[in-house]
Amino acid sequence: MTDHDISKQLAEIQASLAELSTEMALVRKQRREMEDLKEDLTRVAKDLFAGAIEEFEEIAPFVKTGDFLHLVKLILRNTNNITAVIGKLESTLDFFEDFKPIGKELFSDVLEKLDEFDRAKYFEFAGEALHISDNIVAHFSTDDVKLLADNIVPILETVKSITQPEMMSAIKNAVTVFDKMDTDNIQEVSIWKALRELNTPEMKRGLGFMIAFMKNISNNETGLAQTGA
Repeated sequence: MTDHDISKQLAEIQASLAELSTEMALVRKQRREMEDLKEDLTRVAKDLFAGAIEEFEEIAPFVKTGDFLHLVKLILRNTNNITAVIGKLESTLDFFEDFKPIGKELFSDVLEKLDEFDRAKYFEFAGEALHISDNIVAHFSTDDVKLLADNIVPILETVKSITQPEMMSAIKNAVTVFDKMDTDNIQEVSIWKALRELNTPEMKRGLGFMIAFMKNISNNETGLAQTGA
């Protein structure tokens, strides 16, 4: 064996020793890290155990050892019920997931409709209507409301009669005539002129209407008195 071969073998041995040294250093580093991790976990476990003991000491007067066994038995007996409840919960969650797009669309439609109501002054009208309700409550007593309830049917019948087309036409005609009259410049009429006006066809029809109207009112009141209404 030549000196060259011996030198080559020595170099290979040195290289192998260097690799072994590197691997040993890596193993020692990993071992130290594992030891540090073990120490950290040990401290955490001790803290958790100490905290659990304190918590159990607080509930110890209220819990017996048999309670845990009873709870386990109860859970086992109701496994099917618990599974059914979880299944329903999953179905409910799935329903909510499916309903989300529809809910968003409905919410958008509601907001759009509320915006339309706001632009149409519905909310202002409702506020004023509430103000009217406040005034009614402030100015009428409970007895007034009871009296109104007792007489609501005759009142509605009267309103129904007033809202008939013929009656509404007569009221509208009277209002129109009154609006056209110049009440500030009405001329004085003497007795003789009034008598002459009474002889006109218009006044005769008016007087005839008034007389017939008063007679019908009197006859109606007499009928109501006789029937005890």
